Amino acid sequence: MAIEGSASETRERRIRLGRVGGGSGAFIGAVHRMAARLDDHYELVAGALSSSPEKAEQSARELGLDPARSYGSFKEMAIREAKLKNGIEAVAIVTPNHVHYEAAKEFLKRGIHVICDKPLTSTLGDARKLKKLADESDALFVLTHNYTGYPMVRQAREMIANGDLGTIRLVQMEYPQDWLTEDIESSGQKQAAWRTDPSKSGAGGSTGDIGTHAYNLGCFVSGLELEELSADLDSFVPGRKLDDNAHVLMRFKEKDGARAKGMLWCSQVAPGHENGLKVRVYGTKGGLEWVQADPNYLWYTPFGEPKRLITRNGAGAGAAAGRVSRIPSGHPEGYLEGFANIYSEAARAIYAKRNGAAVDAAVVYPTVDDGLKGMLFVDACVQSSKKNGAWVKV
Repeated sequence: MAIEGSASETRERRIRLGRVGGGSGAFIGAVHRMAARLDDHYELVAGALSSSPEKAEQSARELGLDPARSYGSFKEMAIREAKLKNGIEAVAIVTPNHVHYEAAKEFLKRGIHVICDKPLTSTLGDARKLKKLADESDALFVLTHNYTGYPMVRQAREMIANGDLGTIRLVQMEYPQDWLTEDIESSGQKQAAWRTDPSKSGAGGSTGDIGTHAYNLGCFVSGLELEELSADLDSFVPGRKLDDNAHVLMRFKEKDGARAKGMLWCSQVAPGHENGLKVRVYGTKGGLEWVQADPNYLWYTPFGEPKRLITRNGAGAGAAAGRVSRIPSGHPEGYLEGFANIYSEAARAIYAKRNGAAVDAAVVYPTVDDGLKGMLFVDACVQSSKKNGAWVKV
């Protein structure tokens, strides 16, 4: 079924949603807001939208929030909303990485579902603590690795799980950008400033910001788990404190009697690249390639045969892709729709929780476990690079 409104779906009462961060001018805050609204599963009713009281108040006015439910801190918001009869059921955390752990902790311990931006936290220690909290809480924890929501990514995952590629041998992942080619953080550019600051971003620069996306996507599609890696991290811009380019070799855990190998390149200093996320998977029977710039297409090559183009909602597309598609083939769906699919999958899980029902097995979303794997990946990359590319167990 399509994700938007089939007759078999009963309209549930909208989920009362709060938000931490994402105030006026915040790119990812606006993306989360649009994604949450697209399929009409959520109603934004409360927020601690900025650490600046003035900006928080202004942002709340712009979004039409009740001033009584605009808070000066996420802790104040968690305490009060948990006591309200119609308090929030879920919260979206869309702040810089160093805030994720403390904010998520306050809501999880009060039974409020958490939808958190990636990476999971800024430190591996916080990631481990957050996983423990999430495992012990009755609330759900959803991580917005949004690229896993694209229909043709789901198509690739389904085909690999069905054995269409045979035994997987190779996984290649890349995510190049060029926006940090120069030292724009020194000019006060907000997005660059916090992403290149270890106290806010964590130990990984490009590895944490976009490398975790590429790594998560490769594992999500292939179904493989990483065993060890060898990484070469660079900070090409003079004075930059975190990596802006990484080359990573990977060895995956044995599956189907074989150990697949992987390669990952992420860079924020590659002129000519905007958001060049790409994944290629090769097995004994064929290969697949998906490129985020053309997200409605999936190239499939059975060994010894011509390439085949599978399109979203087109001939050859399967149920996994179809259930997260909204419109007929030929009309593009992209970044916002993929992001919205994560919110809608989360909504289905929250509805099931609300009704004391089991979550449909078809519902798929990244969890705290995926977040911890991402942090382990970043930590291993940093440790390996410090040891001149030595192989490090993950």
